[in-house]
Amino acid sequence: MRRAITMAGAALTLAGTGTVAATAGAEKGDPATIEPHLVPMQEISIPIIDGDRLEGSLRVKTVLAADDEAAAERVTAALPRLRSASLAAALEFSRLYASPLRAVDAEMLSKNLTEALQHEEPGVTRALVVEVAAHSA
Repeated sequence: MRRAITMAGAALTLAGTGTVAATAGAEKGDPATIEPHLVPMQEISIPIIDGDRLEGSLRVKTVLAADDEAAAERVTAALPRLRSASLAAALEFSRLYASPLRAVDAEMLSKNLTEALQHEEPGVTRALVVEVAAHSA
């Protein structure tokens, strides 16, 4: 019980500090407070294959973060090409790391997608994985 209260107190302290810092940053034009430019991608579904067997599928919903509004427009125009790069990167991830029997490493998947997409369009700052699931066949 005491541990839960201590953790709640620490969380409230940090939340209060973050609010003050965010307000102070907004007054100075801090880049961390600038509104992000997000471009949603269609969900992709990739098979999970082990050897010669289909074990399941990996479903991923991604939102692309862009540098600025002009980059977001370029990213939107390049979505078919970026979707193709996403499929290739997700298929490679699925082949090496995905299994319907364990949790998906969304952080690693996001990193792999980000690298592949930045190669295609430098305006992509990050591929944000908003939903990921591995289903058995």
